[in-house]
Amino acid sequence: MSTPNENVLVVRRSLFDQLGSFHGLNFEPRKYLDAILSRGNNFFLSRKQAESDPGHKQIIPYVLLACGNKVLHYVRGKKAGEQRLVAKGSIGIGGHMNEGDESLFALDEAAYRAGVEREVGEEIKIDSAFEDRIVALLNDDTTEVGRVHLGIVHVFKLREPNVEKREAMITNLAFLDQEELIARREALETWSQICLDSLERLLA
Repeated sequence: MSTPNENVLVVRRSLFDQLGSFHGLNFEPRKYLDAILSRGNNFFLSRKQAESDPGHKQIIPYVLLACGNKVLHYVRGKKAGEQRLVAKGSIGIGGHMNEGDESLFALDEAAYRAGVEREVGEEIKIDSAFEDRIVALLNDDTTEVGRVHLGIVHVFKLREPNVEKREAMITNLAFLDQEELIARREALETWSQICLDSLERLLA
């Protein structure tokens, strides 16, 4: 697998275990965020090293875009940065926090959120007012990808379903209701399956 030459935000796996490791979704994100977003606890590691080092967790904002009872769904195309997820359906927009984001996210949560919105804005264009809520943390140590990542699940509640793609890796962009998403569940990446299984609680 070809890994981009970049440095990404990580925390030590031991910190995650100390705070309380879990599988799936944890709906008490505040328990973790203050520690994870503390400058002393997060730092940058080369992505090449981080992808193969389960001693660290890469911090991944995972943003669900909801409008009414529908959630944005897309398929990861061949240009996806994470080749292990190509051709998988997803309801999460987001990615690694890179070293260039340091001035934005490492100081406080408001700055982190600004960094997340910028990251999302690189992948899609949102032409609507929205509210950003952090609703859960997501962990899945059962897969090769999941073992080295920790998701911070955001929900952007959009007033209008006006979204366009900006990156070639995003294909088949559409807002789907829960029934339509369930019909596509087996084609979704693991994190999206986990979110779909608790979608009503995430969107509440």
